[in-house]
Amino acid sequence: MGVLMSRRQTVEKVQKVSLAVSAFKDGLREQPSTWQQAEVGGTCRGTLEQVVQEGEEEASAGPSQPEESSASKAAWERLRDGRGLEPEEFDRANRFTLPAFIRPKRELHDDEPPDISLEQREQVLNDEMCEICGVWTAESLFPCRVCSRVYHDGCLRRMGYLQNGSAMEVMETAHTKMGWSCYYCDNLNLLLTEEEMYSMMETLRQCKIIPGTCLTLDNFLYYKHLAHKQQFERPMAEAQEEQAALQFSALDPDKKGHIKWHDFLSHASIQLLQKLRPQNALLRLLTVKERERARAAFLALDQDSDGFIREGECRWAQHTWFRKHQKEMLSCNVSISHVGPMSESSPTSSGSSKSQKTPPATEQEEARPVDWPSFLRENVAYILAARPNSAALHLQPPA
Repeated sequence: MGVLMSRRQTVEKVQKVSLAVSAFKDGLREQPSTWQQAEVGGTCRGTLEQVVQEGEEEASAGPSQPEESSASKAAWERLRDGRGLEPEEFDRANRFTLPAFIRPKRELHDDEPPDISLEQREQVLNDEMCEICGVWTAESLFPCRVCSRVYHDGCLRRMGYLQNGSAMEVMETAHTKMGWSCYYCDNLNLLLTEEEMYSMMETLRQCKIIPGTCLTLDNFLYYKHLAHKQQFERPMAEAQEEQAALQFSALDPDKKGHIKWHDFLSHASIQLLQKLRPQNALLRLLTVKERERARAAFLALDQDSDGFIREGECRWAQHTWFRKHQKEMLSCNVSISHVGPMSESSPTSSGSSKSQKTPPATEQEEARPVDWPSFLRENVAYILAARPNSAALHLQPPA
C-alpha cells in the first residue's frame, strides 16, 4: 500500500506536528498554506507529460483549449500522485500540507502463498496517536475500519477530508459496526505500483477519460471494451457487455445515470490488480482487521468444523462484503478495535443462522468443497473492493 513518509525522520513531519499543536492551542485558527502555491504551476514530468499532452491534443479543440488543457493537466497530476479523490474546486486555503505518498513496489516473494492460518487468531490493535498530528486524546480519536490508523476530526478537517456534512457522518459511523475507512484505505488507487498506474493512465488516455469527470454508461462500456480487447485481443461478447452494464448499475446506486470519478477509479484499480497480480500477491494486501473478519465469516459458515464450506456459501460470502447498512441499524456501543463492517445477514452477525440466511445450493455447488485457503483466494478481491466508504459496489460479484 501507499505509505506516509516517516514523520520522525523528515523535516516535513516536524513542521506538520508543530502546525497541528499550534492549531489546537489557538482554536484551529486559519494559517497560511503552502499547498496552493505548490499546486499552482505544477507540471507533469517525463513520459507522463507526453501522455497528457497527446491526450489533450486529441480530446480538446476550440478557443477554450488552453483553459481545458490546464485543468486536465492538473487532474492527471493528482491521479499520478495518488490524489485522485481531490475535487477540482477543492478549497486549499488554510489546510495542512497533504502527505507525500510513495507508491508500493512489487517484492520477489509477493507471488508466494502467504501463511494465513485459520486457527491462529491475530490481535487487532489500533494506533494510540493521531496519524496526522501525532497527539493522543483518547476517546476523540476516530479509528479506520481497515487499518490501524486513528484520527482527530479537527485534523481531518484541516487536511480537507471532512467537508460539508461529512464530519457528522464520520462521527456517527467510526465507532459502529459499519465503520469508516480513512483516506488511505478509501482510495484503492494507492495500491497500484508506478508501472500499474502508468498502464491505467494509458488506457484512460486512449478512452479520452479525463480524471475527475463522471462517466455515463456509454463512456463506461467504451472503457470496458477497450480494456477487454487489450487483455484478451478480442472483442467483448454480448454476455460480457451485459455484465459490464450490471457493474455500471452497481456503481450508480442512486440511479443518476452516471458514476462518480471516485467510484470509477476504485473499480478500475481493483480490476487492474486482478488482471496484473496473482491472488497470492493480493492476499498480502489484506490488513489484520480484514483477515480477522474473513476468519469469523468462514468459521460461522463451517458449522460442522470440518474445515470446509460449500461453494454456494463461498459465493454468498462475496455478496455479503458489499452489504450496505441503514443508519437505524448502527449502534455506538462497539469497541474501536472492531474488525470491520457487518450486517444482520453477515455470517459473523450474532443473529445469523446458516439455515435462515444462506440461499439453497445447487447440486454442483454442493459437490465442490471450499477450504480456508481457497476461501481467501476467491474472496480477496471482494474484500479489498469493499474498503471505500461509498455506497457503490466497486466489484460486482457474479450472480
